[in-house]
Amino acid sequence: MTTISTSAGAPAALRVPWLLPVLLAGQFMAILDVSIVNVASPVIRSDLGASGSELQMIVSGYTVAYAMLLVTGARLGGRYGGRRLFLSGLAAFTVASLACGLAVSAGQLVAFRLLQGAGAALMVPQVLSMIQTSFEGAARARALSLYAAVISGAAISGQVLGGVLVSADLFGSAWRPVFLVNVPIGLGLLAAGARLLPAGGRGVHRPLDLPGLVVLSLAVSLLVVPLVLGHEQDWPLWGWAAMAASAAMAGLFVLVERRASAPLVPARVLRAPGVLPSALAVFATMATYGGFLFAVALHLQGRLGDSPIEAGLTFLPMGVVFAVVSLNWQRVPERLRPRMIVAAFGVAGLGYLGLSPALGGGGHGQPLLAVVLAVTGAALAWTFSPVLAVALARVTPSDASDASGLFVMVTQLGQVVGVATFGTLYLSQGSITGTAAALAVTALAAGACALPLLRVRLSR
Repeated sequence: MTTISTSAGAPAALRVPWLLPVLLAGQFMAILDVSIVNVASPVIRSDLGASGSELQMIVSGYTVAYAMLLVTGARLGGRYGGRRLFLSGLAAFTVASLACGLAVSAGQLVAFRLLQGAGAALMVPQVLSMIQTSFEGAARARALSLYAAVISGAAISGQVLGGVLVSADLFGSAWRPVFLVNVPIGLGLLAAGARLLPAGGRGVHRPLDLPGLVVLSLAVSLLVVPLVLGHEQDWPLWGWAAMAASAAMAGLFVLVERRASAPLVPARVLRAPGVLPSALAVFATMATYGGFLFAVALHLQGRLGDSPIEAGLTFLPMGVVFAVVSLNWQRVPERLRPRMIVAAFGVAGLGYLGLSPALGGGGHGQPLLAVVLAVTGAALAWTFSPVLAVALARVTPSDASDASGLFVMVTQLGQVVGVATFGTLYLSQGSITGTAAALAVTALAAGACALPLLRVRLSR
């Protein structure tokens, strides 16, 4: 039995193996739904007669709502309790998944995908927040390692599972199982979570900072929507205007937060050692990771003619190595970890560059491609989990929900920006070589962001 504290700070005797599976299973479902629908999109389009823009919103509407509401979900968790918001978000996500699976028109499916993303935005920030408040020291580092492994595994599993479910065409249901698979899992997690998650109490009753929420939501929406839809619509003028307006809204958000009595991300959180450079490093890491998965999947299925299942299985070495390294990075002496974080970004850059000789010749490049994927997976695992450990080590439990919202948001936005940026680069060039070079440069930039972490200890 391990003693862990609830969100209210009171100790409770809970079995750690029961707490983490419930939280991480919810995290897995939310990340899975970012990628699982990509494989089903051609079948959805033919079955529902969806237009190009409708199909884009079916695929990406989930991500738009998810990214836009993450900070709101984190703040609500801090106000009303992580357990309550996790279960509420999980219930909304499960019901929306059922509605998606039963939709009879493209318009309905777009609306239900937005609701699904909103449910995920309520649920996901509580995972990192409850890890932060329930574990300390080495136990927290292990929990963060599992958290990172789940994120990687879900992103890769979504491509494989989507291909399997669509290909199986269970009972003639075509694309619908990619949504309906969430329903029994969600119901099981709701039952388990109601019994196993620490009840705790409500958090600090600070105001919700509605002006900050509105301005930040507008800033995120104005950035994410044109990034998601821009390539499909040949980068129209409205998209560039929206992104410019997003930058203006970001500036307005800073001004609003300076005057707020209870800002969404308190200045003391950003001033905590390692938080700001860690946030920048996580953003750049997830941008390269998301762009890498998207561009290589396009190359494998488009240029090389692989099936969705074959393309998904290609990433298996990367997923396995990522998981193994994520679970074992703590074996390295603590005094060496900050240096290894920075060095790992350089290794990731070399891994991305390796895509060029592996895939640039027009073939699958095996076994070199498997080696490249394994090296890249190991490097990314060494950056993500330790960077989160650095960021959260000096954040107080009372600020856990705000820090959680910040890092979950930069993780999700990093993936969205990466997919849009590197996906567009690949589609415009039709070659993996230029994309590989851009990914490598971004990984090195992430390493530069991480340099201040050399002065921060990984544990309390």
